[in-house]
Amino acid sequence: MKKTIVYIDGYNLYYSLLRRTPYKWLDVVALFQSIIKAQDSTADVIQIKYFTAPALAKFASHGKDSVSAQNEYHRALKAKYGELIEIVSGYHTATQANLMSYIEPPQTESRHKVWLIEEKQTDVNIALTIYRDIAKNNVDQVVVCTNDSDMVPALQSIVEDFSECVIGLVVPIPEPKNDVHRYPNAELKKLAHWTRHYIRCDELNIAQLPNTVPTRKKAARRPAHW
Repeated sequence: MKKTIVYIDGYNLYYSLLRRTPYKWLDVVALFQSIIKAQDSTADVIQIKYFTAPALAKFASHGKDSVSAQNEYHRALKAKYGELIEIVSGYHTATQANLMSYIEPPQTESRHKVWLIEEKQTDVNIALTIYRDIAKNNVDQVVVCTNDSDMVPALQSIVEDFSECVIGLVVPIPEPKNDVHRYPNAELKKLAHWTRHYIRCDELNIAQLPNTVPTRKKAARRPAHW
């Protein structure tokens, strides 16, 4: 069997696919096991590594409820799957920025003060974790869930340094509908041995956690606004 680890860019998955759907209570283990088995029957998914950053309540749509929802989700995944899933957290920064107004042609003197919210460490964490897992001979196949071009240098290094390792790419975008298309990043696709170009709604619907997930303490519950 082919030892396989999945590396999920949680930010990219959420904002590219899940944000405006009822599928946020997603069982990522069940989803990716299904997708990968369909692609490669010899794959043995030994771990899912989920990279994210804690929400900032004062900037979130539902304030403290957004923070609570994220925590409940992480608790549910860990309670159900234990060491099969690892949640790796970076962090967010919120700083003042003086950005140009959206005007054509651009006018450098027309600016507005805005909050600039940035996720930190996620891309670096994903890149280093993949590289170290391969270097330690922990994995035969890496499957990356992202459509972020920032991952191109990392995958390029893996191709050059570990040519025997199989790279799979699962792009977290919806299935094309009514001639509305979003496309996988061409550079990422070129570096992968295989690419899953989208994730279907029926797959998301099937791969949902139970509304209540028992834990050693208080049960984790699906947030009402999800």
